[in-house]
Amino acid sequence: MTRIKVDVAIIGAGSAGMTAYRAAKAHTDSIVVIEGGVYGTTCARVGCMPSKLLISAADAAHMLALAPSFGVMPGAIKVDGREVMARVRRERDRFVGFVVESVEAWPEEHRLRGKATFLSAHELLVGPSTIVEADRIVVATGSSPFVPEGWREALGDRLLVNDDVFEWTDLPSSVAVVGSGVIGLELAQALHRLGVTVRLYGRSRVIGPLSDPVVAAEATRIFSEEVPVSLGAKVTPSLTEDGRVLVVSENSEGVRSTETFDFLIAATGRKPNMLGIGLDKAGIGLDSYGLPMVDRATGQSTCPHIFVAGDANGMADILHEAADDGRIAGDNAGRYPNVRPRPRRAPLGIVFSNPQIAMAGATFRQLTESGAAFEVGEASFADQGRSRVMLENHGVIRVYADSATGTFLGAEMVGPSAEHIGHLLSWSVQRRDTVQQMIDSPFYHPVVEEGVRTALRQIQRKLVIPPPPPEACLDCLPGS
Repeated sequence: MTRIKVDVAIIGAGSAGMTAYRAAKAHTDSIVVIEGGVYGTTCARVGCMPSKLLISAADAAHMLALAPSFGVMPGAIKVDGREVMARVRRERDRFVGFVVESVEAWPEEHRLRGKATFLSAHELLVGPSTIVEADRIVVATGSSPFVPEGWREALGDRLLVNDDVFEWTDLPSSVAVVGSGVIGLELAQALHRLGVTVRLYGRSRVIGPLSDPVVAAEATRIFSEEVPVSLGAKVTPSLTEDGRVLVVSENSEGVRSTETFDFLIAATGRKPNMLGIGLDKAGIGLDSYGLPMVDRATGQSTCPHIFVAGDANGMADILHEAADDGRIAGDNAGRYPNVRPRPRRAPLGIVFSNPQIAMAGATFRQLTESGAAFEVGEASFADQGRSRVMLENHGVIRVYADSATGTFLGAEMVGPSAEHIGHLLSWSVQRRDTVQQMIDSPFYHPVVEEGVRTALRQIQRKLVIPPPPPEACLDCLPGS
């Protein structure tokens, strides 16, 4: 049995683990990063970049189909599935290569391969024969796709998760996508636009992650008009005699329908990789879901020398959030016991559907459930000038502001250029801009952002904010 003693041990070399390593290394060189799988972040291998490559191909096909509406006749449109997937895999491998090169450039003594499990609050068993004794530990084990119980046994290799899609060498003829959240929406729409027969199934009655009922309803309407959907449905899959996937769905009224596909993609969310790492032996306090209780400002678990970062904490499966978690946890692990709370950036979420979805700052649900007093402004993109020029005139934005101060709180939208508008609005949330300050900022013409100004002006008309007190008269002060 080999024994290694270090100041800091980091479990996982994904986005959070890599960032934690860089942050901790600023304080100590006695550090090891333990990885039981392949190097390469989830984003690079199966998440952000591969899905955007598939979506970009779908967008190109869609623009060609839309071209006659502009009077441009591109001729026959042919989607070569092999070429589409060859580019996806080629570019995916390129992105993964950059990540692997970065990790392999670390000193060899800082890298350890093998699955890590806790033996105690300060000891980790790595593989069959190595014990790492660490003063501080960062758990950055990431997450994995969730698959409903029994589906793997029922469907075998006809069941896919989103990770599997990016290993295809060709596009299939038909696919059932189960799960109407971010991953399911992006994959279903992209595959539909690339000529694959698709049906999107969702237990929810809405499509996407939106919580504002007005925006969610508009998004559901838009996507349902393009992609075949079955919402509010309970799904039971099985294999036919010839090895295809039979999907039986039943809606809330008890109406059943059946359809057959080549494959089923389970896009039913992700789960933190926490099973089997011996959290009970570490003595970490767990919540009702069996996940570590974590202070997001410090990254600390209930064991103050054990930190949790990234998807492993189950809070937000988003790369920039995972990187922030890693930076905070790694920095505090490196400087422990001199732990420092760190402010979080304003929330920002984007879905790369078409039209795109963005959620910046506080969501409608968060504001409502908190009991906050807030005003809502709304603008439609249906007749917004620049959107109509581009034939992207669909969607709606709703913005929220504090009733008493006019401080901008957040927004939800589905519509054109949402990835860019979402950034601008999240910056305003982080600066604590008022609605008036945002309106006073420059808006060029004609741009999609003019729709944001329309929504802000609607809020401004609802706000009743007393003027600031007049400046004190120095000549009137006592003793003057």
